[in-house]
Amino acid sequence: HRGPDDGGLWFDGEAGVGLGHRRLSIIDLAPTGHQPMVSRSGRYVIVFNGEVYNFRALRKELEALDHRFRGHSDTEVVLAAISEWGLQGALAKFIGMFAFGLWDRQERRLSLVRDRLGKKPLYYGWAGKTFLFASELKALRAHPDFQPEINRDAVASFMRHNYIPMPHSIYKGIFKLPPGCWATLAGGDGGTLAGPVRYWSAKEVAERGAGEPLPDSESEAVAQLDALLRDAVRLRMEADVPLGAFLSGGIDSSTVVALMQAQSVGPVKTFTIGFSEADYNEADHAKRVAAHLGTEHTELYVKPEEARRVIPDLPSLYDEPFADSSQIPVALVSGLARRHVTVSLSGDGGDEVFGGYDRYVWGGRIWTYIGWMPQAVRKAAAAALRVASPLTWEHLIRAVGPLLPEQLTQRDPGQKLHRVADVLSVADSEGLYRGLISHWKDPGAVIYDADEPQTVLTDPEQKARLPDFIHRMMYLDTVSYLPDDLLVKLDRASMGVSLEARTPLLDHRVVEFGWRLPLSLKVRGGQGKWILRRVLDRYVPRELIDRPKMGFGVPLDSWLRGPLRDWAESLLQESRLRREGFFKPQPIRETWEAHLSGRRNWQYPMWNVLMFQAWLEKWG
Repeated sequence: HRGPDDGGLWFDGEAGVGLGHRRLSIIDLAPTGHQPMVSRSGRYVIVFNGEVYNFRALRKELEALDHRFRGHSDTEVVLAAISEWGLQGALAKFIGMFAFGLWDRQERRLSLVRDRLGKKPLYYGWAGKTFLFASELKALRAHPDFQPEINRDAVASFMRHNYIPMPHSIYKGIFKLPPGCWATLAGGDGGTLAGPVRYWSAKEVAERGAGEPLPDSESEAVAQLDALLRDAVRLRMEADVPLGAFLSGGIDSSTVVALMQAQSVGPVKTFTIGFSEADYNEADHAKRVAAHLGTEHTELYVKPEEARRVIPDLPSLYDEPFADSSQIPVALVSGLARRHVTVSLSGDGGDEVFGGYDRYVWGGRIWTYIGWMPQAVRKAAAAALRVASPLTWEHLIRAVGPLLPEQLTQRDPGQKLHRVADVLSVADSEGLYRGLISHWKDPGAVIYDADEPQTVLTDPEQKARLPDFIHRMMYLDTVSYLPDDLLVKLDRASMGVSLEARTPLLDHRVVEFGWRLPLSLKVRGGQGKWILRRVLDRYVPRELIDRPKMGFGVPLDSWLRGPLRDWAESLLQESRLRREGFFKPQPIRETWEAHLSGRRNWQYPMWNVLMFQAWLEKWG
């Protein structure tokens, strides 16, 4: 599914190295793009996943240095760039998304490399005496010596986050290469992996950007961002196959599509999934944006049973536990787009780069209001918020809705107030952030024999020195939630149907520019993405865009009480939980029964449990 168009193998028997590749042909569809690819000198052999978007400019630069090319693929340019400038020098020049393995026949050294933001996956580890690496775990499982052992500590992290944080995986001894890193394995060093070594650091970018902000000229900053985004989008429109874009009608996707259409000679193909449930349907908004921009728009309204039909495929698609429920609509829109195109641009990354999440506004305000209070006072306030159930709060808020701020009347207001209560008694601002993003606050209370491993969120060495709490939340999302959740979801859903998804808002130049912007150009007046909205104003009337942030979700809470109940019950049987030995039955059953009764909306914590159980049924 990651490469339906071509396949190849390359072996060096003397060195004990074999490389395999499956190809989704995007650039240079001819045999000259075949992989594994050997450099012109014969020194390097590469298996490469992704795209280097500026390969044409790099090719011209290399041709001026007397490099000659056999074909027109970006992979050949990658090899020539490494031959000319070395691995580190070449990586500094690449604009793109990639994961690759590079065998140096001269030095007898394998290098594994991943792009700066973590758009493309790379797993690695040992199976007996064989070192393996691949884009997905199922490729490692195919090796006859691979003996999977579930990492219980990783399950604890999964229960908190709904994903397994890097560098860990669901299996002991198998790791994810962190973004912006390379690691090397040399034939003469006894099989020791050196690294990972960081060649690009989000932490350094954030600290340097916050320390050296751009001059506070709003109009100039908007113009600079417009030009930079135009170039990022232009580069990602390079393809020898049909190309389109996902369009939700929100800020991020509308900006990407507007900049595509502004640089396209014909109508851009755009794709939207619609739902009959009004609270989850963005199709009408997308349709109006598409009409204004003049795109060739395709929308598909999905019935609940069609959406639910995706669920049995999720353990195979993600092949380690993954529980972001928007995985369902993302899989659906990917399938829709693949009927018409092979490449689709996406708006992912706008929230992390330009401060778009509600929790940035809420979290910043909450800490401003409560950070100075003694912890005992905050605990008392938390208790007061918990006096009423989320359902009671919701009825009360709806009754007096017109009198309240708009943010408080959005979806699940009672649930959000209880989440505020959960974090009121935290010790510091990082604890507040961790509470806001935790599904299960205490994974150890529901899992047998597991300790949460240290992650980027808990490792003091990886904390960025940023003076503003909102910026610290944005940084933590960029190095955790973005690569481990959002980009995993996009990559597996799109590549699961052999569709390449590209994310221009995560061009590393855009990210670096974003960190140099003062916070006032990102979060203003209780609203995020201020500067991105001003760029979009140049292309789309504000009335088509200005509305509360909705997100891309499904009505999971009611589905679990209704049509998914039997499926869930089969996975949550007390006898089954005891037999499998991962979850403590009592707290799981109590949470499930509270959800079924309607007393609490535990859709997200229970989805974590159900996605692990479904994965275990498939792969355990």
